[in-house]
This record gives sequence, C-alpha cells and structure tokens, in this order.
Amino acid sequence: MSTDETQPGPIEVVVGPEQAGKRLDVFLAEQFPLYSRTHLRKAIASEDVSIEGFHPRSAFKLKVGQKVLIRIPERPAVGAKPEELPLEILFEDEAIIVVNKRPAMVVNPAKGNWSGTLASALAFHFEQLSTIGGPTRPGIVHRLDRETSGVIIVAKTDRAHLSLNHQFETRIPEKEYFAITINVPNHDRDAIEAPIGIHPYQREKMAVRVGHESSRESRSFYEVAERFAGFAAVRVWPKTGRTHQIRVHLAHIGCPVLCDKQYGGRARITLGEIRHRREDEEIALQRTALHARRLKLLHPLTSEPVEFEAPIPADIESVLLELRQYRSLSGAAASKV
Repeated sequence: MSTDETQPGPIEVVVGPEQAGKRLDVFLAEQFPLYSRTHLRKAIASEDVSIEGFHPRSAFKLKVGQKVLIRIPERPAVGAKPEELPLEILFEDEAIIVVNKRPAMVVNPAKGNWSGTLASALAFHFEQLSTIGGPTRPGIVHRLDRETSGVIIVAKTDRAHLSLNHQFETRIPEKEYFAITINVPNHDRDAIEAPIGIHPYQREKMAVRVGHESSRESRSFYEVAERFAGFAAVRVWPKTGRTHQIRVHLAHIGCPVLCDKQYGGRARITLGEIRHRREDEEIALQRTALHARRLKLLHPLTSEPVEFEAPIPADIESVLLELRQYRSLSGAAASKV
C-alpha cells in the first residue's frame, strides 16, 4: 500500500479471486460494512473511487488483481464506547494485537449488546486501531461467536487491516478449533463438505442446505482427539469461513457441540449427568464448548508466517477431566489434547 496513514488520502483494496465479477458498489460495501451501498455509490459518483486511473460506475464488474482506490467517506462520530474490561493479550506489535477472547463476550456492538463488547474493551485499552471497519468495529478483522473463546486478531492500522482482510478472503489463514461434542464421530478423521445457508424457519440460525440460493460451499476437516462414552474431544480445521460453520457441520454429522443451545438443543450440563449421579445438579458447563485454539497467517508488515495459540480454557478443561474420570472407554486408544 502506498497510502500514508498519517495523512488523509485514498486507501487501496486489491480484488481477490472470490470477488471477481462483483459490482464495484457491492465489493466496497463488503470492505466497508459501516457504510450503506447508497453512501458508497455517492463516493463513486463523486469520483472518490478509481481503478487504475479511471473512475468507474457503481455497476462496474471487477476483475482479479485490480486495485481499487477509495477516499474513505466521512465517518459518523458515534462509535464503540470505551469500557475498562479485562483483555488477555497474547501478542502485540505496531501492526496487530492478538487477543484470547473470553466466552460470553460479544465482538461487535449491536442491538441488544451495546456494552461489554470486545470492541469497547479495545477502544479503552488502545489509542491506535484500524478505522476500516468504522467506529463500531475498531480494528476488528474477523469475529468469533459470543460463547466461543480463543484467538482473535485485531488490526492497529488500516494497512494491516486491508492485508488481513485479503488473507481471510483468499483463505490464507490456518485456523484450528477445539470442541467437545455430544456423541462420537464415526471416523477418527474426516472432511465435512456440506453447503451452508440460512435456516428455512429460524433466521438467526444457519443450516446445511443443498441448492438453496443462500447456500455457499463449506468445508471442515476434523480429527477425534479423545473418545468418551457419549462424548468426544475433537480438533476442527475450517477450510471456509461461513457463519456458525463448525457448529452446523458437527451437528450435521450427529455430533453437536456440547452446550450449544442453537444446534444441540441444550445450553448446560451438570456434573451429575457426566458422573451418572442425577442428584448432583452442580453445573459443569453452561456455554458452547468451542475454542479457537490456533491461528496461523502472514504478518501484515513482514509477510512472514506467524502463529498464535490460546490454551484450552479452564471451564472446558475441567469438563475434559470429568470425562476422563467418569466417561473413559477402557482399552480405547486416545491421544490426549
């Protein structure tokens, strides 16, 4: 990028393979989600957007590798309200911050979740964050579901943000998740290839839907780390990045993530249920047993591979200990997590 971020000026965005053929206004709306397509069309009409020296129209169809220059529209003054919330920082330098997100923390402010978010915590703890996502998403490059813990990367500068955006769009990052599932997969390791689209009846959910207009190719690879009676510890590597992908795919093979109310039907499990002692009603876990364990990508400044890991959190680890003690399969080979 040739933009000097200390001065107002255009930002360069490179068209990736997945964006080829898209309209310019649609492409820009995806890159700058804070702004409506109407707002961005005005920027295009005002010739604040150019591609290789010419000023295209909103309906212009993009090609792979084209460099789109846009002078960012004026941003609303209202943004994420800074809040003094604890953050576990795994790594920080001049370009990025890597956070081990705690469960129950929403990433972006939205209806019903205006406070207590990762965005608010970042706004409090860091003076410099990328502006690409707008004031409600300072530095936010990707997201994790509310109850999912683990590694999430944040951009300090617009240049870093655009580089990371491009990497996620072209599937460069390698992501590894850890989950405890209800039931045990039939195979030690396997690929789940099933398109994911909007649920036909519950709009807040996703579902495996073949041939539906909302469906998109979705692929996950899993490996069973440990088997228990009625449960399994599983590593998952999503190869695409669809909403709720891991949760939908594991439920699709009959092994929903433990305590996933949306896709598994229940939000908690007691110690008694694990120990076969129904009278023990102490809660063992009451959040989705899914953790973003590792993230490997290219550093946005050096282009060198970097890898970040968040250890399995105490609440999930405690369930693993209970399963090993009360749900072990005698004689079964298992590689400990």
